[in-house]
Amino acid sequence: MTTTVCTSTMLAISDLTVRFRLPGAIVHAVTAISLTVAPGELLAVVGESGCGKSVLAHALLGLLPANATVSGTALLHGDGAPVDLLAADEKTMARTVRGRRVGLVPQSPATALTPVRTGRHLLQETLRAHSRARTDAETVAAGVGLAPADLDLYPHELSGGMAQRLATALALAPDPPLLLADEPTSGLDRPLVDATLDLLRARCDDGAAVILITHDLAAAERVADTVAVMYASRIVEHRPALEFFAGPRHPYAHALLDALPDRSFAPIPGHPPMLTDLPAGCAFAPRCPYASIDCGTQPSRDRGVACHHPMGARL
Repeated sequence: MTTTVCTSTMLAISDLTVRFRLPGAIVHAVTAISLTVAPGELLAVVGESGCGKSVLAHALLGLLPANATVSGTALLHGDGAPVDLLAADEKTMARTVRGRRVGLVPQSPATALTPVRTGRHLLQETLRAHSRARTDAETVAAGVGLAPADLDLYPHELSGGMAQRLATALALAPDPPLLLADEPTSGLDRPLVDATLDLLRARCDDGAAVILITHDLAAAERVADTVAVMYASRIVEHRPALEFFAGPRHPYAHALLDALPDRSFAPIPGHPPMLTDLPAGCAFAPRCPYASIDCGTQPSRDRGVACHHPMGARL
């Protein structure tokens, strides 16, 4: 990982909240998220499945279903006036934001790829749409570990790992200044995991920004500048990666790292709460060995940690 990032802001998220309306219930998918990402920064958003990580990415690109309610702001800086990704209309998002200024590596690439076109056709079409030569397709594909022959296959002929690499190539082809990578290493073997992570890191080193959404803490430790830990729709810890991996301060973040095989390999007791029935206070309190009566109220995020009883460096 690196600790050298630009001090300007590319993306400023403030109080981003997402709710899904279901018959008889409201899903609290994302709650009061505030984050900034700078050019040259790789921010890793980590947490257990179902905590809201992918919803965060889809909210930023206006890709949520009709039953979603979104509030807050997400200002994308760059050429011209800032664009609020949460308030922009579909025409603006489709013509000037998605792919051009913000790229997405989807979590489920097999369902995101057009089934009746080969990988080569998809990649050439993307390059042409962004004023790049179609002949660059094999070069872009090689950067993610795809051979020329792989590009002549249809999506249903690709393995899960190959589909993941093709989706990554499609996201990288327009060279967007901000990339949202949603579990980009799922389905890949270790050498390709490392190669993909190094590719994302190289983009940041060239001045782009990356938000890496992952449950793979080893991946985050390898390349991240900063880490944001999500639990039950909220950010509970947001700190520089070197500091975080040396000693997480939120009890959930501590337990998450403690569960790694190369650490204590200790499971976190209990289960996350249902997002349709979150407590008024700290959602981790029922699983936390340090919980007290104070945890019945929602803690503020002080010095990067939202906890009434933050821990010291105990690892």
